[in-house]
Amino acid sequence: MSAPAATPDTTAAVGDPRRWAALYVLCTGMLMIVLDATVVNVALPSIQDDLGFTQSGLAWVVNAYLIAFGALMLLAGRVGDMIGRKRVFMAGLLVFTGASLLCGVSQSSGMLVAARFVQGAGGAMTSAVILGMIVTMFPQPREQARAIGIYAFVASAGGAVGLLAGGLLTEAISWHWIFFVNVPIAVVTATLAARLLHDDEGIGLGAGADALGALLITSALMAAVYTIVGPAAEDGWGATTTLLLGALSLALLAGFVAREATARTPLIPLRIFRSRNVSGANAVQVLAVAGMMSTFFLGSLYLERVLGYDPLEIGLAFLPTTIVMAALSIRYSERLVTRFGARATLLPGLVLIALALLLFGRAPVDGQFVVDVLPVTVLLGTGAGLCFPALMNLAMSGATPQDAGLASGLVNTTAQVGGALGLAVLATLSATRTDTLRAAGESTAAALTGGYHLAFLVAAGLTIAALAVALAVLRDGPSAGAAVETELESASEGEPASVPAAV
Repeated sequence: MSAPAATPDTTAAVGDPRRWAALYVLCTGMLMIVLDATVVNVALPSIQDDLGFTQSGLAWVVNAYLIAFGALMLLAGRVGDMIGRKRVFMAGLLVFTGASLLCGVSQSSGMLVAARFVQGAGGAMTSAVILGMIVTMFPQPREQARAIGIYAFVASAGGAVGLLAGGLLTEAISWHWIFFVNVPIAVVTATLAARLLHDDEGIGLGAGADALGALLITSALMAAVYTIVGPAAEDGWGATTTLLLGALSLALLAGFVAREATARTPLIPLRIFRSRNVSGANAVQVLAVAGMMSTFFLGSLYLERVLGYDPLEIGLAFLPTTIVMAALSIRYSERLVTRFGARATLLPGLVLIALALLLFGRAPVDGQFVVDVLPVTVLLGTGAGLCFPALMNLAMSGATPQDAGLASGLVNTTAQVGGALGLAVLATLSATRTDTLRAAGESTAAALTGGYHLAFLVAAGLTIAALAVALAVLRDGPSAGAAVETELESASEGEPASVPAAV
């Protein structure tokens, strides 16, 4: 498939001095989405008391969002390529804002869970196309590395910020405001986006209007995420329901691959996976995010249940992660990627994340913040600040302009699926280990700590596996911005745009 000719709008978007303002608008939208994935965690006890959730039902306040978000990400990214990424971004903001309002006014458990599902759909639409817009706005390698560094900080540090924001809003006002606060932010973001983002026509529905493929991939991802956060987490990985749903999701995925390999106009052209950097970076992200997400969730439980921290103190405890990540992602990652290459920047980041998890795996029952928590948060922030900007550069490096939305959606999908998979596995391992220790006569605090230790050690193992994949598969090559720039130049000179080979 050839890249579309460079239109005046595309050219203006590339050279417009307002690009940086547009980047900050896109990142604000992304921050709102990422915050919502974690801000709810610290408010769950208040939500349970107010709406009468059962303990098992309470998990669906988070799960409903994850299912819709993870299942629709790839589809939303490809639709953005076809009909225009700005249109999908604006539509996603509208859906997300309306659902946030419904979440805030919910007076029953069923209403809140349903609204959270719709909110996840809006979040998928909004976030799936952002990275694709960024790499087309910033084709110069140095500018592109800096822009992706800012985006990566927002996408990865938002989890820690969400814990702090959730604690502040829940304690100062009520849990309703963790949803209401999205409304004014979304309105301002949409207003600025309408003015600053350039309209893009997309490649047209005829270039990828594959209804059957859309149905298969969305169903496969929804079944997979539901299996992870539902039966697997509640009944175990060997339960009959888990195995049947897992087999169903794999069968749907196999059907999707067969469909895309033979369709005349595939929804997701399989050529994108010919790039070893696209495939390898997404594999690394699944493993790394699966390990890192455990720090925010299980680390919060350790601070609350073992050390007795309140929601606000938990948020403040993870603040060093955000500060260090911001300093590296925004100020230094662009320089490091430009000078040493994305792969060389990624590898030490993964090492530091693994080291942080290993340290957390030895935190004692009577742990002290300065000795047992602060070093972990600093190492984690440093590792993530190095790792994720480089990883996103690599993940986008093999994508042509017409596939940028798809590549962006794929990056976000692997992050969400990796997070859901990792959290379900690690939380189950932690709970099982805790029950075993408690049955052996350990105190509650010691049993909980032992469970968290196991989870953190397994998370470190996942990160080490990500490091092994990165060493074996990834290669430094042209940046995403350079690929876009080359494609636009070729199109403007009337030459056919080529599909990049494996990097």
